[in-house]
Formats: sequence, C-alpha cells, structure tokens
Amino acid sequence: MLPSAESEMIEHLNPIAARMMLAAFPEHIRAAFERRAKEIDYPVEAVLEMAIAGFLDGESLSFIDCKPRY
Repeated sequence: MLPSAESEMIEHLNPIAARMMLAAFPEHIRAAFERRAKEIDYPVEAVLEMAIAGFLDGESLSFIDCKPRY
C-alpha cells in the first residue's frame, strides 16, 4: 500500500511551518538555509528538516529515519 499524501505531510516538515520557522531566524541564518537549498536544488523545508534531523540523530537525513537519542 502506498503512503497517502496526509501521512507524507506528517513524516516531513510542512512547507508552511518551515517558512514560519525561517521567518523567526536571524537574517543570516535564514539566508544560509535558502542558499543551501538553492545550491543542492532542494526545497528549503527539506534542508531545514535535514538540519534538525541531523542534529537529533547524526545518521539520519530526514524525520522518517530520525531516531533521537535525547
């Protein structure tokens, strides 16, 4: 059975939530996320998700495989 769009949104950072988070960051941090997203041709929400997941679990690339040790 293929995952539904609804479960996909739960497993990944919502684009609207990502934009809200980015808006709260200092300009240089927000700009760095946006530059990195453009550099690797990924949506900025995916780059933000990778950063958070990698902080919580150094071996994960996204929330799907993130197993926080804290």
